[in-house]
Amino acid sequence: MIKGIGIDLIELDRIQNSMEKNNRFVDRILTQNEKNVFTQLQNRRRKTEFLAGRYAVKEAFAKANGTGIGKLSFQHIEVTVDENGAPFMKVRGFEGENIFISITHSRDYAAAQVIIEDN
Repeated sequence: MIKGIGIDLIELDRIQNSMEKNNRFVDRILTQNEKNVFTQLQNRRRKTEFLAGRYAVKEAFAKANGTGIGKLSFQHIEVTVDENGAPFMKVRGFEGENIFISITHSRDYAAAQVIIEDN
């Protein structure tokens, strides 16, 4: 049974500006494991897409959960990839939930959708 659905859309320019203005922005959004991947990316565009996608999917999870970011921290939510490269999410305190995610990018935007399902 579906418990919640969330979606988020973010402008890549907004993320790029936040990275340039606040050097702690990346640390606030990404977990250490996510930052390890982020720092290995070769160009600014790809880093912006990566960070925007993670931002969007974490916001979408908070919406699907019905709490918004605040009760949950960005640091409670980690996105990694499986052996096929598909993203999946681990959320502290939600280990028993099935969480389905999708992240996409265009030239100007990143978007994400999250579905939380009861086990």
